[in-house]
Amino acid sequence: MDESKETYNAIYGDGSWEQVVLGEMINKGGAAGRIHRVEGHPRLVAKIFHNLNKSSTNREKLQAMLLNRPSFSPAMKDGKQFTMEDGNSYVQIAWPEALLENETGFCVGYLMPLIDLSQAASLDHFMQKAIRQKLRLTEKYEHRLQAAYNLCTMVAALHEKGHYIVDLKPSNVYVYKQSMLIALLDCDGFSIRGEKGRYPAEFVSEEYIYPEGMQQNCDQMGEEQDKFALAVILFKLMNNGIHPFSGMPRKQGTQNLTIQERIAAYHYAYGSWADLYQAPHPYSIHDYFAKDTLELFDRAFVRGMKRPSAAEWERHMRSLLQNLRQCKKNPDHAYFTSKGCGLCLMEEKFRSDMRERQALLQTPKTIRGLEIDKMTPEKLEEEKQQRHQKIIRANHITAAAVAVYLLFFGMLHFLATPFSEALSAVGVGLQVVAVILIMGGIHKIFKMLRPRVPLFRYEMLPFLLQVYAFICMLVSLAAVNKLPLEILMLAP
Repeated sequence: MDESKETYNAIYGDGSWEQVVLGEMINKGGAAGRIHRVEGHPRLVAKIFHNLNKSSTNREKLQAMLLNRPSFSPAMKDGKQFTMEDGNSYVQIAWPEALLENETGFCVGYLMPLIDLSQAASLDHFMQKAIRQKLRLTEKYEHRLQAAYNLCTMVAALHEKGHYIVDLKPSNVYVYKQSMLIALLDCDGFSIRGEKGRYPAEFVSEEYIYPEGMQQNCDQMGEEQDKFALAVILFKLMNNGIHPFSGMPRKQGTQNLTIQERIAAYHYAYGSWADLYQAPHPYSIHDYFAKDTLELFDRAFVRGMKRPSAAEWERHMRSLLQNLRQCKKNPDHAYFTSKGCGLCLMEEKFRSDMRERQALLQTPKTIRGLEIDKMTPEKLEEEKQQRHQKIIRANHITAAAVAVYLLFFGMLHFLATPFSEALSAVGVGLQVVAVILIMGGIHKIFKMLRPRVPLFRYEMLPFLLQVYAFICMLVSLAAVNKLPLEILMLAP
């Protein structure tokens, strides 16, 4: 035997023992201990505690677990035991098989079944569609209900023996991808019932702590904590990952409470009675649950009601699976009642909302006529150059128009000469009225053009052009009517 390898005595529940040698470490473990393979036992692993100061307590707890094992029915398929692809049976719980002692008699850890996590995924990953697609997990809604049912059977079996998980949350639960069977790890952290009393749990996680437990320590928590956490997980599995105590605050400016704070205040928004603090999540499908399902959730989350046990949930989930209706539109969907498929409705609502959001995002937002996404120094300089070129072009066109204007009025008396007899016949009075009307029209045109033509924004140029036109028309008037030019002079 290689003396460099760790060797321990394995003490089994029936009193028998053997010496075991640890193999490679496969997991450094969390706060509790590291995980090793065991030579000669390919289906077992050893968990070695980091802290050996609690050797006596650890021994008593492990002995209680060895003597009070929960009983799980083997998974069956077509009348035969359901096995993995390699032919081995599914390990559903890492329950101790033997406690481990060192040569001085200290309890250093325990042996437990090997759970092949490469064949499983955290229950957390089954909650939301984006994560399921990324990890290529099953999309069938029925499979999530099967996982929910299998979890209920596991928790019910533990409760039957008086054991409680306490730190029950999706990240602590694993699901075999092919069978939807459940695997529970770190069982030494459970609250264990023993002959001499109870060995409490050491951890519990926020967002899954029952309201009454807010004033308690882990060693005071038991079945009520498990019943609450189990109901939260079931709600999330059935409702696309939506937490039963999440929602949309009804009033703007209301303090945004954490999930655990909402739990403590019983702000359950999906029950028979509306919650004053928050409305349901907009993509929740709880309205499409069966009536008895909603009643069970009410009992789990509403103040003063008796929470359903794990065994009660087990029976209910079995009934749901037996009466589940297949969606004809999407084979991955299923539904419970004549209301139809809530999954289809919510997916269509989500797509519609995304289309509206995309359209909104594509609408340019502007400040003083400039698009926000174009307000970089480079874009602003480019806009400035474009405006400058536009002004130059406008000035060139204006200058050309002014030249034509000057030429036209400068040649007016020559243009009017062929019509002199007709104009004389009209009379000077009417001609003067015509000049006044024409000048009024010219004035209005310049007034309209001033805001639009850069050169005309200076008042002097339009004024001089109007004076020029007036003088040219007076000269033409005198020429047509053969009046002496002295009449145009201001001085005698």
